[in-house]
Amino acid sequence: MNAEQWPSEWLRGVLGVCVLRILLDGPSYGYAITQRLDEAGLGTVKGGTLYPLLGRLEEAGHVKVEWRPGDGGPGRKYFALTEQGRHEAQGQAARWADFTTITRALTDGATTAGRAS
Repeated sequence: MNAEQWPSEWLRGVLGVCVLRILLDGPSYGYAITQRLDEAGLGTVKGGTLYPLLGRLEEAGHVKVEWRPGDGGPGRKYFALTEQGRHEAQGQAARWADFTTITRALTDGATTAGRAS
């Protein structure tokens, strides 16, 4: 399945986890984040989707913003994780791994004994 075929509901569900993970590698700006998401196989994420998410992460105290001069062009708004954001990124990654294990087992037809329906 190529990236254009991912249901938008799936992308909305995973985008925050992926953006936090990208920012664990260091500060980045919006266009570079969208490039990383595309290279990872999630497809093109538009600014109208990414920037509100980054704004919510900033409001939650997970991300701090810094304007940096551009290389021969306008300045860029860089996003970096706060210490709280690093903890959130690691926690979300762990919860996402658990979630995908459960959903993979379910979609592969496995049953989980002892789980309430």
